[in-house]
Amino acid sequence: MPDQTTIDELLSIMARLRDPAGGCPWDLAQTFRTILPYTLEEAYEVAEAIESGSLEDLRDELGDLLLQVVFHARMAEEQGSFAFPDVVRAICDKLVRRHPHVFGEADLPDAAAVRVHWEREKAAERARAPGGAGAATLDGVAAALPALVRAQKLQRRAAAVGFDWDAIAGVFDKVREELDECRETLAAPVDLHARVHEIGDLLFSCVNLARHLGVDAEAALRTANHRFEHRFAYVEAGLDRAGLQPGPAVREEMELLWEAAKSKP
Repeated sequence: MPDQTTIDELLSIMARLRDPAGGCPWDLAQTFRTILPYTLEEAYEVAEAIESGSLEDLRDELGDLLLQVVFHARMAEEQGSFAFPDVVRAICDKLVRRHPHVFGEADLPDAAAVRVHWEREKAAERARAPGGAGAATLDGVAAALPALVRAQKLQRRAAAVGFDWDAIAGVFDKVREELDECRETLAAPVDLHARVHEIGDLLFSCVNLARHLGVDAEAALRTANHRFEHRFAYVEAGLDRAGLQPGPAVREEMELLWEAAKSKP
């Protein structure tokens, strides 16, 4: 269990930083909107720490992310809206409500059943929310999410009400169809917006394929980015050893080094 004194100490430090009498001018100047970019940044740095495999980095980044929660809660408390204990109470209630197989008598025998229940409970919560009785299936999927993450959530919501492919073969066919339509935009002059539209459809269908394969599309692309960085660094190091600089004139050498990089672990 967390050390309550440690949590209290963090809350006390945040209150001191936001104290108009002797607090920090920078912290006092912040609002929910100005802090938002830092909150998003810290969440991504948690992801980076996890992917690096460094638990020490993860510990530090989780602390930075916790600070963001405390910061937002403090500003809300100053406005008389809610405080940190209300945040904790809300998530505790939600976890108990969404796990009736642990805290109640429901029978959810495997992870798939738990996922189905989780999505149904979230839908019920949305319906119970003010103005939610007539809410559409896709309402409430945050527009600020990274596009790949948002695509996955939209697709899961639609799938939960039966709008999904019956078999993965159809998803592969859809990816091929969208790729062909992208290729067609090269065959004749088209408006740039048309290409944007077709590329968007292709990416959306690739996210759908990832979902059907049980792969997180955002994590997969981050992994591909890291792999590309590692391999391209190998290419540049090889060129440097040969006294060369990256550029079109050494394209053949770059390709050879790239193939060599792909064989490395």
